[in-house]
Amino acid sequence: MAMDPTMNKLLKWSVQNSQQQNEDGTTTAPPSASEAARTLTPDMINALMGGPSDADLMKAAMEVLHSDESDLENKMIAFDNFEQLIEGIDNANNLEPLGLWSPLVKLLDHENADMRRYAAWCIGTAVQNNEKAQDKVIVLNAIPKLVKVATTDSNPATRKKAVYAISSSVRNYQPAMNELTSNLPEGYPSDKIDASDMDAIDPLMDKLRAHPVSSA
Repeated sequence: MAMDPTMNKLLKWSVQNSQQQNEDGTTTAPPSASEAARTLTPDMINALMGGPSDADLMKAAMEVLHSDESDLENKMIAFDNFEQLIEGIDNANNLEPLGLWSPLVKLLDHENADMRRYAAWCIGTAVQNNEKAQDKVIVLNAIPKLVKVATTDSNPATRKKAVYAISSSVRNYQPAMNELTSNLPEGYPSDKIDASDMDAIDPLMDKLRAHPVSSA
């Protein structure tokens, strides 16, 4: 049975930071505690402490979010934890290998406004200054979904987070900017907008925030 990668790293770390016996019979002292600690990763620390890794926590949170047995309060807690975890770019980039992007985007269609709000919020957090994540938004066709939420959702807070996600997705990433301009409602600019031109993007985001939504 193959050893868990984290445990394998931990074993190597333990060997490297133990007292070494030399061929001439002398010993080499291990590094200081501070030097050894600098080479420990969060996952290795969790393994030492017996706790779950960030990847485990992210997967567990998504399971709660899609579970029919979890109530809204627990889903909100799971979403809050999930959003904090993906603030780190390493965890944000782990969304793809963990298979969490698709279930996250799917939650933009949830019947509950708070679930849609948090889904947009998490997308916005994951894609900030992260081209790898910005590309996933295009691949998963999330831009049209976000535009729909931003311009038609009955909940103002949900619309606001959708605009935040759109803004984070398109800034400094031209493919996402092009995808946005091709999916904007009537009355919005259809000409190409430079993704690095903040003076052009900011007014567009302001217009999306002020988009009139008919009351149900």
